Amino acid sequence: MPIPTSKTELAQAIQENYIRLKTELEIIDENKSRLQQLEGHAKNTKMSVCDLLAYLIGWGQLVLKWNHLKQSGAEVDFPETGYKWNQLGELASKFYKDYEKHSFANLQQELDKTVEAILKLVDSKTNQQLYKQLWYEKYTLGRMIQLNTSSPFQNARLRIRKWKKESAKK
Repeated sequence: MPIPTSKTELAQAIQENYIRLKTELEIIDENKSRLQQLEGHAKNTKMSVCDLLAYLIGWGQLVLKWNHLKQSGAEVDFPETGYKWNQLGELASKFYKDYEKHSFANLQQELDKTVEAILKLVDSKTNQQLYKQLWYEKYTLGRMIQLNTSSPFQNARLRIRKWKKESAKK
């Protein structure tokens, strides 16, 4: 799927990639959801499917936080307070820890809610607001949303599919 360049394309990319991801999640046994077998977000690490969901929730919630702060005129500390762009592995670990007590089913529900809120955010914006003005450095709001939702959904689906294939060989 090409990079979205309009409000309609962005909403469609988020929805389509999320539906594909959910299809993969539906056939995962909850007993296997905490196994540290997927390629992690930091080099030479492993994570579980639950960690992957925590990561997606974490980034989705950051998108919502960034927008809220910007709308209220507050300064946004990108990517997150206490983290720099070169510390994304550490930020991923924070997300895993934030949600480590949540069940697989609860994480899926939380991600559903996060995606729903992001789609509402996209719907509340105009094409102008999403794609015709810079929002953070050289990026538009639409591009920042896409980089933290539909693209990671696609990546997560591929990680899960790879893990399933490798698990089937064992």
